[in-house]
Amino acid sequence: MPSPFSPLAITACTVTCAAGRGVEAFADALAMRKSGLVENDLGPEPLPCWIGRVPGLETAPLPAAWAEWESRNHRLAWLGLNQDGFRERAQAALARYGAARVALVLGTSTSSIGETEAAYRERDAAGRLPAAQCGRPVHQPHALGAFVQQALGVRGPALTIATACSSSAKVFANAARLLHADLADAAIVGGVDTLCGSVLYGFASLELVSPEPCRPFDVARRGLSLGEAAGFALLERVPVAPAAPRLVGYGESADAHHLSAPHPQGLGAERALDDALARAKLAPAAIDYINLHGTASRHNDAVEAALIARRFPPTTLASSTKGWTGHTLGAAGIVEAVATLIAIARGFVPGTRNSQALDPVCGPQIVLDNRARRVRTALSNSFGFGGNNCCLVFAAGDDA
Repeated sequence: MPSPFSPLAITACTVTCAAGRGVEAFADALAMRKSGLVENDLGPEPLPCWIGRVPGLETAPLPAAWAEWESRNHRLAWLGLNQDGFRERAQAALARYGAARVALVLGTSTSSIGETEAAYRERDAAGRLPAAQCGRPVHQPHALGAFVQQALGVRGPALTIATACSSSAKVFANAARLLHADLADAAIVGGVDTLCGSVLYGFASLELVSPEPCRPFDVARRGLSLGEAAGFALLERVPVAPAAPRLVGYGESADAHHLSAPHPQGLGAERALDDALARAKLAPAAIDYINLHGTASRHNDAVEAALIARRFPPTTLASSTKGWTGHTLGAAGIVEAVATLIAIARGFVPGTRNSQALDPVCGPQIVLDNRARRVRTALSNSFGFGGNNCCLVFAAGDDA
C-alpha cells in the first residue's frame, strides 16, 4: 500500500508551448481546437515531419546576467518563467518561507544537449572543441535545475529528474515527499525540453516519427510529432490556499520491461494508476477526466487505451492533447498537468485533435471532440521509456 498523502495546493502554474504562451493562451487554443503543430523547419536538411516548435526562441537570447547559460533550452526556460507572473509568484514564496525552505524539482529529458551538439559541430581540424564552449555549465544533465535555481534564488533542495517522458510528472511526487518530510515548506516544480538533432533523429531511427500531424489513438496513426515546452507550478500546503486546485495523489512505477516499449499488458502503468488512486482515496468511477499520455505511437497508445477501457466506466472522459503541442518529452508531464488543471478550471474536456476514427482497442472513455463537463477530479498519465510511469490525481479546491 502507498504511504499516506496530504493534498498539496497548486497556487500558481504556467505553460509555454507550441499552442500558446501562458495558461490562458493554451486554454484558448484547446477550446478553439487551434493546433501549434507545423511542418518541421529545423536544421539544414529538416526531417519530413511535423513538430510543436515554440516560435521566437532563435531571436530571444538570455539576459546578459545569464550569458553563461545560453542555450535553446534555457531560453525556453526563461521565457516560461516569465509567463503568467510565475517568476514573481515564485519569488514571493521565497520571501514568505525563506529561500532555504523552498525546494526546486525540475524534469528534463535532454537538458541542453542541443548546445552540446553545436559545440561538436564547431570542432577545429584537430577535433578540439571551441574554447568558448569548454567548461560551460550548460554541458551537464543538471543544467536546467542549476540555471533556474540561480535565476530564482532558490536555496532549498534542488533536483533534476530525468526519467524520459515521465520526468516532469514525477517532479510532483518528488516535491510532495520533500514537503511531507518537512525538508521544505513549498516547492517549485516543472519541466523544460527543446527540440534538437538528437531528439528528432533519435526518434526517427526508432521509426516512431509520423510524416503527418500526430493522430493519437487513431486506427491509422503513424507515430508521434515531437515538440518543445516549458512549464512550472508552485506547490504549497492546502491551508495556505484552500480554494486552489490540489494534487491529491500520485503513483509511480518502473517496470523496466523494455528500453523503449511498455509492458504489453500495461502492468507498470496500472501499478502507478493503482497507487495514485489509493493515495487520493478515490475509486476509478470518481475520476471525471483523464489526460492521457497518448503519443500516437502504435504500441504505446494501444496499451494505454486497453488499460483505460478495462479500469474506468464510460462516464469517465479521456483524451490526448498531443495534437495541440506535440510530444514534449521531458516537459510532457507538466504540459499534461496544466491541461488537466485547465479542464478543472474551465469546465470542459479537450478532445483528441487530428484523430478521426478510434482504434478498436479504445473504450468509450476516449473522446475526439471537446466536451462541456464539470471536472472535480482528474488524472494525468505520463509514461516514459524504460517503463518509467507516473500518474497524478488533481482535484478542484474547496470553492470550485
